[in-house]
Amino acid sequence: MTLIYGHRGAKGEAPENTLASFQQCLKHGVRRCELDLHLSRDGELMVIHDPTLKRTTGHRGKVVEHDAAELVTYDARKGGPGSVQPTPIPRLAELFEKCDFEHWQLEVKSASRVRAASTVLAIRELAQEYNLLDKVTITSSSREVLRAAANLTPDLSRGLVAEYAWLDPLKVAQNYGCTLLALNWTLCTPERLLKAQKQGLHVSVWTVNEPALMRRLADFGVDSLITDFPGLASATLANR
Repeated sequence: MTLIYGHRGAKGEAPENTLASFQQCLKHGVRRCELDLHLSRDGELMVIHDPTLKRTTGHRGKVVEHDAAELVTYDARKGGPGSVQPTPIPRLAELFEKCDFEHWQLEVKSASRVRAASTVLAIRELAQEYNLLDKVTITSSSREVLRAAANLTPDLSRGLVAEYAWLDPLKVAQNYGCTLLALNWTLCTPERLLKAQKQGLHVSVWTVNEPALMRRLADFGVDSLITDFPGLASATLANR
């Protein structure tokens, strides 16, 4: 059975990476999600995709140049599907508190060695506080992040985010002790999928928004789909 993950919550239906988006995902009965993390200036985990604020909030500057207390006042509904209410940038802690997901893919973008270390340690601390150590996977395309996670938070599972085939994703995943492979759907051939699963990897493909493609990938036997439309995915795969 192919599981469904809401991409940045329900990115196609609500402003991405906001509480409203994750609540929308849960409303569809989809209890797995993928989200992106950046550290605030004062070291809090903030749920936002870009390192800069411009695209989603219209504010200038980088996430890391602002304290968390300031960031949570910024409305993050710019350029996303309409929302009547302001939808601020959330702290990860707020989502852990308010959203009952079975599993979280927490993507950490590439980072310096120091930042990678402080990010994975902050994730572990928060996951432990909310008793979610077994429900969280740190994912990244950055070797620096995966190395930090393997060395500093070995009790948290890891996942490689693979967008290009020129780096052999299966080899990289193996090198960092990953249990999950988040694969760009264009790279998901039946051969690569089978090989990854034989290696013990859970293969999660992104971003899959077309019903025909959802069905095709489910037929291939992918373990999970990451989608902007969790409700549509749920309806599409319901009778399989």
